[in-house]
Amino acid sequence: MEIGFLGLGIMGKAMSINLLRHGFKVTVWNRTLSKCDELVEHGASVGETPAAVVKKCKYTIAMLSDPSAALSVVFDKDGVLEEIKGKGYIDMSTVDAETSIKISEAIKANGGDFLEAPVSGSKKPAEDGQLVILAAGHKELYEEALPAFDVLGKKSFFLGEVGDGAKMKLVVNMVMGSMMNAFSEGLTLAEKSGLSPGTLLDVLDLGAISNGMFKLKGPSMLKNSYAPAFPLKHQQKDMRLALALGDENAVPMPVAAAANEAFKKARSMGLGDLDFSAVHETLK
Repeated sequence: MEIGFLGLGIMGKAMSINLLRHGFKVTVWNRTLSKCDELVEHGASVGETPAAVVKKCKYTIAMLSDPSAALSVVFDKDGVLEEIKGKGYIDMSTVDAETSIKISEAIKANGGDFLEAPVSGSKKPAEDGQLVILAAGHKELYEEALPAFDVLGKKSFFLGEVGDGAKMKLVVNMVMGSMMNAFSEGLTLAEKSGLSPGTLLDVLDLGAISNGMFKLKGPSMLKNSYAPAFPLKHQQKDMRLALALGDENAVPMPVAAAANEAFKKARSMGLGDLDFSAVHETLK
């Protein structure tokens, strides 16, 4: 199976390399083409434009930073729409449902099939093929993509109509962002109260709220180390989109709203390109 891959950021790069390691032929494109060089070393081919990638490959995956980027690669000159007839397009970016539906309608109108498939997981799960894939849209395309999804993730869900995958991903990331703020406050409160934050990590790990995020992020947060696995600017984008979904459905979300303000403060401090756990710095 030959797969096109658009977007070689932290996630896209790891996912593309995983596909190559498992025997897939992969043709890649990135807005900054020099980012393709490392993938070429792993055996990838390079497409000069999104349209060129789609023309070459029966299936094309996109993993892009935000709704604007997701729309751009589809609708701009030399974009996906120009060559999509008879092909499958799988957008694994985290966007709002409205953006996903707009892309889906355009793909179908031009003779292609569309699947949204955002993922739960950041850099390490992407490298290890341990993502959780939240797909919705064209069921046959989902089934055809399963061999690739089985390499990229530990579990794939088919959630129904286009937009449902996007909504599920925003809910998941809203919970994660809210938890990270509470965790940061707890670490800071322990330290300011004369307690050992390291001991707090041990206590949390043995209790009912033990979870992988605390275990993974806690030690590096205590060292003020925030190498970006999931950039803070993207977490804040997801909080904003989740809050808009809450407005749409008349769901009060005061905890998520407060967490969003903390991420916005972190961005104003110049922390947007660091890991989302750098929101901890806003409390210092």
